[in-house]
Amino acid sequence: EPPADFICPITTELMSDPVMAADGHSYERSAIERWLATKSTSPMTGEALVHSFLAPNHTLRRQIREWQGV
Repeated sequence: EPPADFICPITTELMSDPVMAADGHSYERSAIERWLATKSTSPMTGEALVHSFLAPNHTLRRQIREWQGV
């Protein structure tokens, strides 16, 4: 069972390309991009996002790969 931080809150699946949104939460890139195509709010809080820039979360990606043994 993967750690909760490794799971995308939108897909509820293990992330492979985690990105951090303006709300400080990490999401699977494709899932949050689909979300932001029609919404400007945080999937976690429902609050408006101050911007739609998605930053790659390299640290989390590395931790997931280490957990997977890749």
